[in-house]
Amino acid sequence: MSKRTLRRGGRAAGVTFALVGALILSACSSGGGGGGGDTGGNGEESAAPEELASISFGTAEQSQGPAEEVEGAERGGTVTVLQETSPDHLDPAQIYVSHESNLARLIHRGLTAVRLGNDGGYTVVGDLATDSGQVSDEGRTWTYTLKEGVTFNDGTPITSADLRHTFERQFAPFIAQGPTYLQQWLANSGGADYRELLPEGPYEGDHLPDSILETPDDRTIVFHFEEPQNDLPYALSIAGYAVVSEAGDTREQYDQEPVTSGPYQIEEFRPGRSMTLVRNENWDPATDPARNAYPDRYEISFGHSREDSTSRLMADNGDDQTAITFNNGLDAGNGPTVMDDPQYRERLVDGFQPYVATLAINMDRITDRTVREAIVHAVPLNGVLNAYGGTIGGQYAGGIISPLLPGYQEDYDPFGKLAAPQGDIERARELLEEADAVGYELNYVHNTAAEDQEAAVAIADALESAGFQVNRSEVPPETYYDTIGVVDNGYDIYRSSWGHDWLSGATVIPPLFDGRQIQDGASNYGHVDDEHVNAEIDRIRQITDAAEAATEWAELGAYIQEELVPFVPTFYYRQTILHGSRIGGAVFNDDIGSVDMNRIYVIQD
Repeated sequence: MSKRTLRRGGRAAGVTFALVGALILSACSSGGGGGGGDTGGNGEESAAPEELASISFGTAEQSQGPAEEVEGAERGGTVTVLQETSPDHLDPAQIYVSHESNLARLIHRGLTAVRLGNDGGYTVVGDLATDSGQVSDEGRTWTYTLKEGVTFNDGTPITSADLRHTFERQFAPFIAQGPTYLQQWLANSGGADYRELLPEGPYEGDHLPDSILETPDDRTIVFHFEEPQNDLPYALSIAGYAVVSEAGDTREQYDQEPVTSGPYQIEEFRPGRSMTLVRNENWDPATDPARNAYPDRYEISFGHSREDSTSRLMADNGDDQTAITFNNGLDAGNGPTVMDDPQYRERLVDGFQPYVATLAINMDRITDRTVREAIVHAVPLNGVLNAYGGTIGGQYAGGIISPLLPGYQEDYDPFGKLAAPQGDIERARELLEEADAVGYELNYVHNTAAEDQEAAVAIADALESAGFQVNRSEVPPETYYDTIGVVDNGYDIYRSSWGHDWLSGATVIPPLFDGRQIQDGASNYGHVDDEHVNAEIDRIRQITDAAEAATEWAELGAYIQEELVPFVPTFYYRQTILHGSRIGGAVFNDDIGSVDMNRIYVIQD
């Protein structure tokens, strides 16, 4: 999931802040920076983290369009996109997983956006807004002014009323899959049920009071928070907070036929099969500092396995010469060839994603900590990572804090998993015997993607060798997170992947482990509800010093992992994307953990 990166104390928009101790992984080729040194799943060399010098919140000047030109870029042509998973959601408020977020960046716009510049630097700029935000009252009040001339794809102007509606509808009961940061901040809920502030959203005539959300004129929107929210500009760049048309809002139906605002609009969508994006003639590049929109069309097809997309891109025939994928990494079989052969390396973008893959343990169903620890010791990290391509897919994980985040500890390994990635079957059986639980029955659900099936076999075999009885079931990738997101889901263990939304443990620990957020559609997949954890979340949120907060989030993550044992960390995701020979401008974007789709172009005949 979405899963991405900045937090600091009170500051004015436009100021640059060093991220002390923050690490970010640079692309190995076709992107900025280099790497080398660390080893991943099978002991081969992998890209090493590099320190991120700074990220800036953009000024009005930096937020002007058009976007910085990519050297050598050409306009026109059609890009073919090979994807495995079809989007389940197109309504911005329901978008919170990577394959949907990447598509959203082409069709939706928000108040802010994160721009990757030609110099390799990242800036939070005003997108629909004139800048990244004007802050006052020590971070409690943020004011945004809309640019002149911004419209939806039907030509209607985007006004502050649309933005107010966008944020108010996120309180409605049918919005269950998107981010919840802003809703909680507005409600000052501290993780409790924010929906009580506006239970039906704006659909029954109720609205947030002006003391919380104010629209004094058609171009101005003001957020008022009870606590400082200095991450707001970055939070507003998430696809889940993109603008929704008040006049065009069809509630649940908006999820399949949204009114769009980005450089492209949906010409045709056949769920599970294909999507065609064409130019939005009402998009004005002069208002957009983050999107180049070089291609005329995107022809996107779904249902491509990694093996299929990799083999087609390797062959580089016909339309596949102008093809790319946003989310399909290399498959394990072809990956080593692509990585080693120069003819493919020049068509490869490679970097690390913000995601940490875990095996969630449902604490509602597995109440014995000793049994949960037995699961931890039994799970073979090598069997999981090998299913995702070994070092091509990632590197072993010791904890929930990824190498990209401040507070990450390279040697953190509380259960000895990094030292024994094959798993410790003997120790797992000892723990089961200690708990008098040999033969413990586990209901295990995974998705039908080939790599997830392969990993599930390795996990189930290891658990059974340790003395568990494992009942496996599977669901399609399109509905997988909807399935495990149900509180009473009937399953004991299931894989989940979580990526930070910006460079702070505040976008990892609270959404995953705050017990006050246990509800259908939420991300507390282990159903952790611990008084100490909840109190610590509230305390750490008030810390304005970034380095101190990073340390505290990491320590709380360690407490959760070691004392409560609600998950098994398995690996940190790496992404390796191959593209056709007539795709230009492809670079890895560390902020989204994929190719930067806003910079690519078609090399003309």
